[in-house]
Amino acid sequence: MQLIDNHYEMQGISLVSLTQEFGTPLYVYDAAKITEQISNLNEAFAGLNLKLKYAAKALTNLNILKLMKKNGVGLDVVSLQEIHIGLKAGFEPSQIMFTPNCVPFSEIEEAVAIGVNINIDNLPFLAAFGEKYGHEKGVCIRINPHIVAGGNDKIKTGHAESKFGISIVQIEEVYATAKKYNLLVEGLHVHTGSDFSDVEVFMQSAELVFGVARNFAELKFIDFGSGFKVAYKKGDKTTNLQELGSKMKVAFTAFTEAYGKNLEIWFEPGKYLVSDAGVLLAETTVVKPTPATTFVGVNTGLNHLIRPMMYDAYHDIVNISNPHGEHKKYSVVGYICETDTFGWERDLTTVNQGDIIAFKNAGAYGFSMSSNYNSRFRPAEVLVNNGVAKLVRKRETLEDILSTTVEVDV
Repeated sequence: MQLIDNHYEMQGISLVSLTQEFGTPLYVYDAAKITEQISNLNEAFAGLNLKLKYAAKALTNLNILKLMKKNGVGLDVVSLQEIHIGLKAGFEPSQIMFTPNCVPFSEIEEAVAIGVNINIDNLPFLAAFGEKYGHEKGVCIRINPHIVAGGNDKIKTGHAESKFGISIVQIEEVYATAKKYNLLVEGLHVHTGSDFSDVEVFMQSAELVFGVARNFAELKFIDFGSGFKVAYKKGDKTTNLQELGSKMKVAFTAFTEAYGKNLEIWFEPGKYLVSDAGVLLAETTVVKPTPATTFVGVNTGLNHLIRPMMYDAYHDIVNISNPHGEHKKYSVVGYICETDTFGWERDLTTVNQGDIIAFKNAGAYGFSMSSNYNSRFRPAEVLVNNGVAKLVRKRETLEDILSTTVEVDV
C-alpha cells in the first residue's frame, strides 16, 4: 500500500476503486510483498540447507498457499483441516509439518496415514507414537527451552509455564522414551515465541537444541520455528535478519560439522510473510463527536480484526479517501456490540462519513481469526498479483451463516 499522488494504491491499483468493485469490509493482499519477504529470508540464510515452512494459521486462503508453493515454501500446519487445505493447494505430504497441541491422538494417527511430517510436543504422545510405530515412522520432537521471548504474553511459547513443547527439564525422559521404543527421531523443533527482536535470545535456544541434537543420530533437520518481528508503526524494533542469519550460519555450520551430517535448517514464518502484505478496508459509517473524543465508526469490528482487542496490537490506521486533508485526532471503533476500539486518539486526515479507512499490517491473523459474532458476515478477500486484482474469497451471506443450522420443533 503506497501513497502515489492523490491516492493509495497496491501494484498500481487504487484501493478505493477496489472497495467500489468488491464492497467493504474488504481484505486485500499484495502477492509481490509476500514474495519479497520470502526472498529476504532466503537471502538472510543463504549458504545453509534452508527449508521454509509457511505457518498456515496466519492466513489460510487457498490462493495464498498456492503462492507459497509457487515460491518454494512448504507448510507448517496445526490442524487436520489445514493439512487438507494444503493438499488441495497442491502440496505433497512430505512438504507439510504437522505441529498440533492438545489434540486427540487419533489426529496424529490420521496425519501419519496421510504422510505428513509429525511434530510431537508432549511425553504421553511421544510414548504412544513409539508404541504404535516404533522405528517405522519418523518423528520430530518439540522442545520447550524455558526461554522467554516474543511480544504479548499470549504469543510467548518457550517459557517454563507454556503449554507448548516438552520441557527441557524433562529431556532425560525424552531420551529414555526414544530408546525404549527405538524411535526414528528425524527432527527437533523449538519456537520461543512470536515477535522476538533479540537475536542473542534466539541463539541461546539454538545452542540448547544443538546440545539435545547430539543425542539423536538419525536427524534430518532442526526446526527453529519463527517469530520474526515485523514493524507495525514507525520506529518499531524488528528482528535483524542479517545479524541472525550471519550468527546462525556460523553456529549451525559448526554444529553440523561436529554432527557429521549436513542437516536441513527449517524456519516457520507466518506473520513475517503475510502481515505487511495485507490491508483491511472499511467504510466510515459515522463521525461522532463526544466530550471525551471524536469517534470514527466503521463497518467492521473485532469480528474481522481481533488483534487490537486480544493482543493490544497496534495497527496503523489511514484515511485513504482524504490522503492530504487536515490532520485531526480520532478514536476509531467498530460496529460490534462490545468495546472494539482499533485505535484511541489517532492522528488521521479529516474523516467524513463514507470515507474508506485502511488498517495496515492486517494480512496475518486477521481473516484467519475472524468470526460471525453478532451474526455478521465475514468479509471478502482480494489478491493483487502481477497488477491484477482477483476475488479469492466471496463475502459471506445469511445462507452461509445458516447453512449448518438444523431446525427442530421447539
